[in-house]
Amino acid sequence: MLKPKILVTGATGKTGSVAVAELLKAGYPVRAMVHREDGRSARLQAQGAEIAVADMSDVERVADALTDVQRAYYCPPSDPYMIQGAVAFAVAARESRLEHIVGLTQWLSSPSHPALMTRQHWLVDRLFSMMPRVAHTIVNPGFFADDYLVTIGLSAHLGIFPWIFGNSRNAPPSNEDIARVAVAALMDPARHAGKSYRPTGPELLGAEDMAKAIGRAVGRSVKVAPTPTWLFMKAARMSGYPIDVFSGVRYYIDDHKRGAFELGAPTTDVLDVTGRPAEDFETIARRYAALPRNQRTFGNWLREFAQFVIAPLSTGFNLDRYDRELRRPFPSEPQFAPESKVWLREHAIAHAERGAVVAELRTLRA
Repeated sequence: MLKPKILVTGATGKTGSVAVAELLKAGYPVRAMVHREDGRSARLQAQGAEIAVADMSDVERVADALTDVQRAYYCPPSDPYMIQGAVAFAVAARESRLEHIVGLTQWLSSPSHPALMTRQHWLVDRLFSMMPRVAHTIVNPGFFADDYLVTIGLSAHLGIFPWIFGNSRNAPPSNEDIARVAVAALMDPARHAGKSYRPTGPELLGAEDMAKAIGRAVGRSVKVAPTPTWLFMKAARMSGYPIDVFSGVRYYIDDHKRGAFELGAPTTDVLDVTGRPAEDFETIARRYAALPRNQRTFGNWLREFAQFVIAPLSTGFNLDRYDRELRRPFPSEPQFAPESKVWLREHAIAHAERGAVVAELRTLRA
C-alpha cells in the first residue's frame, strides 16, 4: 500500500529538517518546501526528499508544492507577513484537497499579545481549525532548548551562561522532540486530528539548573551571568539574527519572567505521542557542545572573547523605528500571555482537563 505524500514547509529549519529525515526513515514520500536551493536543500534531496522552491506568500507556487500531497507539516516563517502566507497556504490546501495539517505554533499565542507574530499565530491556529474537511493538529512548544543553547560557546570558552529571565523556569524541548511529535501526528491523522500538543522537556529548570547541565556537557564549571536585555539584543544583532524575530523576543522575555512557560509544564506529550521519553536538557546540551565551533580550541576561545568584549559597544536593534516603518498594527490594550483571560482560559483549562484524563487513566491501570 502506497503511503501518502507529505509536504514539509520550512524544511531546512530546526524542526523541518528533522521532520523530513524522520518521515523518509519511516518510508513516506516527502516534498520539502524551501525558500531557495542551497547546501541545506541539497542535503535534503540527497536523503531522498523532493524539493519545491516557494515563498509562503506566493499562492501559485504554494499550490504547485501541494499538488498530489495528502498531508502537510506547516512550519511558518518568522516574518511580519506570516498571516498572508498562512492564508495563501489555506487557499492552496483547500484547492488541493489536503486531508491533514500539523501546524507549528507558539505556546504564547493569544489575540492581544504585544508581539505581532504571536497574534498572527493565534489567528492562523483558528484559520486552519475552521477549514472544512481538513484535519488539523496543533504543536505549540514554548522556548526551545535551542534558544538557551545559542550561547553555549560562551559557556564552553568563558565559563558563563547569560540569563535574562529573572527567577522563572521552563521545561524546554529539543528540536528533535518537537519534530517527532509533528511526525507522529502526520502518520496517524485519525488519532491526532483536533488535538493540541505542547512538547516539553522532562522537568522545569531555572538558570542554575541549566548552567549546571551545560557545565557537565562542556566539561567545566559554568556560572550564571545575569544579563540586561539591552546587552542581549546587541549581541543578537551582532550575531546576525533578523530583526523580525527579535521584535517579538523583546516581549517574550517579559512573558518568561512572568512565568508563562511554567504553566502546565512539564507535559508528557512527547512520550504520549511518540512513545519515546522527552530528551533531558543535558543530553541536548551535549549535542551542541560537540559542534566544531564549541570545541575548546584557542581559535574558538579568541572568537568568543572578542565578541564578548565588542558586544556592549556594538549597535543594537532599533525596534521602535522598525515598527513605525512597517506600520504594524498594535492592540488597543496589549496583554502579555499570563495577563490575558483568553490565553489563561485556553491554556490552563486545556491542561487541567488533560491532567484529569491522565489521572483517570493512571487509576484505571492501577
